[in-house]
Amino acid sequence: MPDLAPLWLSLALAFVTTIILLIIGTPFAWWLSRTRSPLKPWLEAVTALPLVLPPTVIGFYLLIALNPEAPIGAFWVSLTGDTLTFSFAGLVIASIFYSLPFMVQPLQSAFESLGREPMETAASLRARPLDAFFSVAAPLSARGFLTACVLTFAHTIGEFGVVLMVGGNIPGRTKVVSIAIYEHVETLRYAEAHIFSALLLGFSFAVLLVVYTANKRRPVNVG
Repeated sequence: MPDLAPLWLSLALAFVTTIILLIIGTPFAWWLSRTRSPLKPWLEAVTALPLVLPPTVIGFYLLIALNPEAPIGAFWVSLTGDTLTFSFAGLVIASIFYSLPFMVQPLQSAFESLGREPMETAASLRARPLDAFFSVAAPLSARGFLTACVLTFAHTIGEFGVVLMVGGNIPGRTKVVSIAIYEHVETLRYAEAHIFSALLLGFSFAVLLVVYTANKRRPVNVG
């Protein structure tokens, strides 16, 4: 039986990343679904970059930005005494950037499908914007929230290139399950690699099954 520490670390990373992205991604997706700003396509393109860029490219630039000699990295060292690179905090930041589209895009689609009528109706009943969002928009977008959270969690679990570039391979600190699989294969420990791979395969299938079941279209009644 392989050491399960990388699996627990991956689960912790996915959970923290999903919660943070839910908090920051929800208002961003809402703004994108409502705005007519000329900046919208630019911001949508930036959000979608992790879908087309190699993970090593994102990881390389994050490594540059988070190293102790860069302003962000230096500030973090002065604040905590620890570095962002090769740390769990650095993995969280990298995962937030890399999994951003998996949270924002499903939410944006869900919000856009609502149209403006529900919010206008709530406003006519004198509901404040924040109250209208939580009492009207959020419940009507429940499937979008489920899809966004499940996909973000699953995508973070399977990260490899980004977390390897930013966090390295430190047992108990940055060694996530995808890196453990790679290490087991390199050292010809195929039995341990198979166990982790089978777990991820089963988990990924379950995630997709949940998403497709939740978003299953109801038949349209005609006549």
